[in-house]
Amino acid sequence: MSNESHDTSQKTVEAEAGDRADLAFNDPQQAPAEQAARAGGIAGTGFKRRLAGRVKSNKMMKTVVVQVVRYYRHPVYKKYVRTRTSYKAHDEDNSCRVGDRVEIIESRPMSREKRWKVVRVLERAVID
Repeated sequence: MSNESHDTSQKTVEAEAGDRADLAFNDPQQAPAEQAARAGGIAGTGFKRRLAGRVKSNKMMKTVVVQVVRYYRHPVYKKYVRTRTSYKAHDEDNSCRVGDRVEIIESRPMSREKRWKVVRVLERAVID
C-alpha cells in the first residue's frame, strides 16, 4: 500500500514540473529574455531598470542629474524613511530642464559616472 501512494505522489510531482516547464519555455512567440523573466531569472540584456525622478541639474552637455526619491519602511522603527539618490543620465537632445520629471533607463557605461539614459519627459517644469 505504501508503494502505491509513493508512485502516485511521484507522478504528480513529475506532472507539476512538466506543467511549469511548458509554461515557462514552450511559447515560440516569446523572446528568450521574456522567458527568463517569466521563469524568475535575468537574461543577458533583457532586464533594464527604469526609474522616475526630477532633474536637479542640466549644466553639463548632454547630461542631466536626476534625483530619485524612494520611501521604505525602517526595519526596526517601522517609520517610513525617504531616501534621495542622484543619477547622471544621458540626454541626447539637451531637452531636459531643471524641475522636469523624467523617466530614466539603465544603459551601458558612457563615462565614469553616467550609466543611465533619459527615456522621456513625464512632466515639464513650470517656468515663471
